Amino acid sequence: MIMRKKQKINNIIRLQEYEIFSGLSEDQIDQFCKALKPIRFDKGDIILQEGEVGNSILLLLDGKVEITLALTLQTSHSQIDTREKSLIELSGDNHPFFGEMSLFSDDDKRTATVKAITTCQIGRLDKKDFFNICNSYPEIGYNVMQNISRVLCKRLKQANQNVLKLTTAFSLMVET
Repeated sequence: MIMRKKQKINNIIRLQEYEIFSGLSEDQIDQFCKALKPIRFDKGDIILQEGEVGNSILLLLDGKVEITLALTLQTSHSQIDTREKSLIELSGDNHPFFGEMSLFSDDDKRTATVKAITTCQIGRLDKKDFFNICNSYPEIGYNVMQNISRVLCKRLKQANQNVLKLTTAFSLMVET
């Protein structure tokens, strides 16, 4: 019994490090702790595949992942270009979460591929559980949605800067 309680406290303390849970009390974070499903991925495993339907948000608990995007749009079923651009590498030490966009988009599709660079421990929070918690506890839901919005805004600003850099580089190439 004492070991189980100690493990629960350690899990809550660990989750407090994630920006998605910023400003939540230990009791509030415990609601998510109860719903979090641990999954292990080996080096080289695909954790999320761009374009596939998603129904969960993932927390990188341990390990390192690489996030990539396809370089081209699919033009036809027979002509699939598999070239990808590596966007970022994430470490569990930085407490990242990903997959959240599939919770809020109309088609629920994953917007990037996430691949394990090392053995990874992931905490998966299913869409149904996530929204059940947010709807059952409006204060928690409000705070978590605000936190996700803040992260999405940061990521959108970074994406806009990257598009501007690419557009500028392309314009300079065309001018010469």
